[in-house]
Amino acid sequence: MAETSFNENVVNRLIACLNNRHVEVMDELFHDDAVMHWPQSGEVVRGAENRRGIYNAFPQLPTITPRRMLSGGNLVIAEALLDYGGPQYETVFIFEFRDGRIARETAYWSEAFEAPEWRSQWVEKA
Repeated sequence: MAETSFNENVVNRLIACLNNRHVEVMDELFHDDAVMHWPQSGEVVRGAENRRGIYNAFPQLPTITPRRMLSGGNLVIAEALLDYGGPQYETVFIFEFRDGRIARETAYWSEAFEAPEWRSQWVEKA
């Protein structure tokens, strides 16, 4: 079994703090000048003050269920399910690290959809 990297442990702490609704822990995990990029909505969150503002005003934080994590060097990729108590999103997070803390997060998420019947003979259902 592969050893969990230091950076993966930081991402696991991030998931735990969000699941436990302790957003203040994020300050320990992100650099003050960290950037969060959400390409699908076209938003970029720059810096700790803006990150705090968003996460403290969040109408409902999701519960995050990690699916898989891959890491190398200063990069961690995490796949997860985000559950907002109704809507669920399959999500991919790309975390870039500097000096053991998150310097940049890019997140892509999508709601699940039904697979088309025409390709059923070639696929398995997960």
